[in-house]
Amino acid sequence: MNFISTRRLTSGSPASTLGLSAAIAAGLAPDGGLYVPESLPCFAAKDFNGCNALADVATKLLAPFFADDALAVQLPAICTHAFAFPAPLRALATPDDYALELFHGPTAAFKDFGAHFLASCMQRLQRDGLRPLTILVATSGDTGAAVAAAFCNLSNFRVVILYPDGRVSPRQAHQLGCFGANVRALRVAGSFDDCQRLVKRALGDDVLRAEVPMSSANSISLGRLLPQMAYYAQAALVHWRRFNVMRKSIFLNFIVPTGNLGNAVACILARACGLPIGRIVLATNANRTLADFFSGADYAARASIATLANAMDVGNPSNFERLRWLYPDVAQLRDEFDVVAVEDEAIRDIIRARHASHGEVFCPHTATAVRVLETLRARGESGPWAVVATAHPAKFDSIVEPLIGTFIPVPPALADLLTRPSHAEPLAADYGVMRARLSRD
Repeated sequence: MNFISTRRLTSGSPASTLGLSAAIAAGLAPDGGLYVPESLPCFAAKDFNGCNALADVATKLLAPFFADDALAVQLPAICTHAFAFPAPLRALATPDDYALELFHGPTAAFKDFGAHFLASCMQRLQRDGLRPLTILVATSGDTGAAVAAAFCNLSNFRVVILYPDGRVSPRQAHQLGCFGANVRALRVAGSFDDCQRLVKRALGDDVLRAEVPMSSANSISLGRLLPQMAYYAQAALVHWRRFNVMRKSIFLNFIVPTGNLGNAVACILARACGLPIGRIVLATNANRTLADFFSGADYAARASIATLANAMDVGNPSNFERLRWLYPDVAQLRDEFDVVAVEDEAIRDIIRARHASHGEVFCPHTATAVRVLETLRARGESGPWAVVATAHPAKFDSIVEPLIGTFIPVPPALADLLTRPSHAEPLAADYGVMRARLSRD
């Protein structure tokens, strides 16, 4: 399968058409667009008969995207490595409500799946004897640690993480700086959007890339985006099979907390490929770029504001380009999805209330989705709904524990990271300063 730039129709650049390996290695298209498949495969639920383990579902689902690529024969091994931890669909206390738990990986966030998949692909693509490849990543909290864990101590790679200083949780900040070895954390005096801007500019700087070979590990990378389809596919299949034995075809609906739109686009792509997924609703925080657009306003990127759900503090979501590629007609796009913004006080309220009434504990990002779920139920929405639990609440102990009045047990992998020393270097939100840093390291 070939991959094209989201901007191909406007740029007309034939160089924006690549095979999968080349597109993963490049990260960003030459014209500044994001890579998308030229076409989407079409599956039926029965095509996954016999595929129960997450790695098996992923291998089946991703095979068409890897067709005719050098990595195709290694896809089963890549999936076995990347999906070595579970993504269970847990029933919540309220009927027909579920949580898709994506936080059982080494850094306790959903991004562990995509980061490990990408690292496994790139390790196979990077030949010995070449100059080290710099993996440049902007993070609003969770991406950086997942990428660091996936690439740490891999030969021929170095990782440079940019994160907004003071705008991630204390435990997130500790994770970002605790890996050492070939991983460097830079705390940027600015917002996530500043970090993302710096990364995109560096990836588009041909002179710098000739000197410093680089690629991306943000959700702009196909190697991050495509594998995230797999846990939606597995959850949808588990639910569909449960009711199909009773000759009922009931699709699972999802509420996805989103900032940069990568995880949401993965769910949308899985449905577009024929998986038994029903409605998809997006939950955002007080950064209203998407919510306002879906309410009828023109798309307007804006400066992000800091919220309790910091990993979603994005004012200009990169993957909006992929969403527009999927739905070029704006009216159809707005008809297809609901986007609901949740303010900080509502996040606090839902964390307190769900623990008090049901003993459930959610991170601030998952809480945005739970709040949206309660809103849907209050207005009479029926059917099965799954909120996407994107991070373990222990990563946000300073927010969640005062609200619920009790200690949150820390998962062993996260506890191990928190015992390590941590260091991050300051960086001005200035491209010239960052360029000089990358060039001299």
